[in-house]
Amino acid sequence: MIHAFGALADAGAEIADKNNFQDTIKTSLHLLLGSLGIMRGGIARYSRYESEMTMIAIRGLGEEFPLALGLCYEDERQFRQNGTYPIEVSQAKVLPFFQVYDRSLENAKVELVVPLVIRGEMLGAVFLGEKASGEAYNSYDREIIRAMSRHIGVAISHRMLLAELERKAEENRKLYDEMRLTYKDTVRAFAAAIDSKDKYTEGHSVRVGKYTEIIASELGWSDDEVEGAAVAGYLHDVGKLTVERKIINAPYRINAKESSELNRHPSVGYEILLPIHHPYSDVPLAAKYHHERLDGRGYPEGLYDREIPYIAKIVNLADSFDAMTTDRPYKRRRPPKEVFDDLTRNAGKQFAPELVSALFRGILREAAGENTEKRFRRLLGREYMETEGLIPMLKSSLNNIGGVQSISVISLD
Repeated sequence: MIHAFGALADAGAEIADKNNFQDTIKTSLHLLLGSLGIMRGGIARYSRYESEMTMIAIRGLGEEFPLALGLCYEDERQFRQNGTYPIEVSQAKVLPFFQVYDRSLENAKVELVVPLVIRGEMLGAVFLGEKASGEAYNSYDREIIRAMSRHIGVAISHRMLLAELERKAEENRKLYDEMRLTYKDTVRAFAAAIDSKDKYTEGHSVRVGKYTEIIASELGWSDDEVEGAAVAGYLHDVGKLTVERKIINAPYRINAKESSELNRHPSVGYEILLPIHHPYSDVPLAAKYHHERLDGRGYPEGLYDREIPYIAKIVNLADSFDAMTTDRPYKRRRPPKEVFDDLTRNAGKQFAPELVSALFRGILREAAGENTEKRFRRLLGREYMETEGLIPMLKSSLNNIGGVQSISVISLD
């Protein structure tokens, strides 16, 4: 008796502590068989969807014992009503299950079948052979079997609950990923619609989004933050949808009146984006303040350094960099040295110095072969990225704004 109660305690501890379900079930079966000196046995898990019990642990039942056993509705109902009371095979011929598997149970010398029922739910069954002593099962044996079977049933119940939670979590993850993809595709489509008004800057919003993404990544932001920065870049010019096409496409420097209308687009963009629920709350602020400068000479509000939202500072740099490195109706793209010198000269005036450094680091990493994603090559073109002396130019620019110290693969010799 002491041995049996010790096995019962061990079974409870095993189920409570084991993380590996299969090991838990096998150990529980061995404890049950060993505690009462039972020659052979097995544990099956029931699937209501398949109306079938599948053996998940087995010892000594023979190679011919079926690993899957069908269970009709009447069998399941009777098993649920029976609870965890052991059923003697020799006295249960009335149930369809015992009629169908009579020969299999007889050949395996199974004497007891114990339904595993927890809170009225059929979870499986324990199959037990004869005792090594040859004695019949007494009431004491049956109580031990019931108690240990309940432990096994709890383990299966926990496993099924965990599997269901994992399944739902996976479904939710896939749904979330699909929603994110849909959101990103919608943002890109919106960006394309913004740029469609200006034949000279086609792709501008997408490029700004990608430059913003790169800068945020170089700053060490999290994946979600980087993604949010990219969205802010994609949508920064949404206010231009309300600006007359002739102003946007003007092949000359626009006059003061036209400039005034164009300069309304940040505030208009903010009003367009504000009512929309974005996963990234700073998107409307980036649209409104991406033309502000650290020295207070920007628009629409003439904010100074710390008054400007940080995401707007990033978009401002990305927007300006794209304007410098693409052809416009009244000017050609500027060569790398001219661009780098301009950005370096305006670091601390128009642009945050650490952001200029982050942009330069990204270009330098790619030019030096540390980053093999070729993002700048796709955005700027191979010829631009293979400009003679590009790496020394970047080193010099970074030195001038104090941002080269984090480049690990490039010496300053």
